[in-house]
Amino acid sequence: MLKKLFSSLLGGGSEPKSASGKSTSAPAREPVEYKGFLIVPEPQDAGGQYRVSGWIRKPVEGGETLERRFERSDVVPGEDACVELTVAKSQRYIDDIGDEMFEQEH
Repeated sequence: MLKKLFSSLLGGGSEPKSASGKSTSAPAREPVEYKGFLIVPEPQDAGGQYRVSGWIRKPVEGGETLERRFERSDVVPGEDACVELTVAKSQRYIDDIGDEMFEQEH
């Protein structure tokens, strides 16, 4: 229950929709494993460019998964380039913050 609450407060929840009601996000990509974390790029369409966004997840004991949704201001012209940048920025964030990202605020 708390996970859902924090997820919604941190930008999780329903997908963004355009004025036509279509999803503005590209389909989620396969997770990239990095130091025990799973990075799930989820590029957001930003008017012909793509915004860096996605999930960082970490499986923990008992089958539970901790997760943190993120969306950055960075935009790039290509979806594949966005995925690469998302993974690189996520790896740097994991290196800098680690498990602390799952605490309320750091």
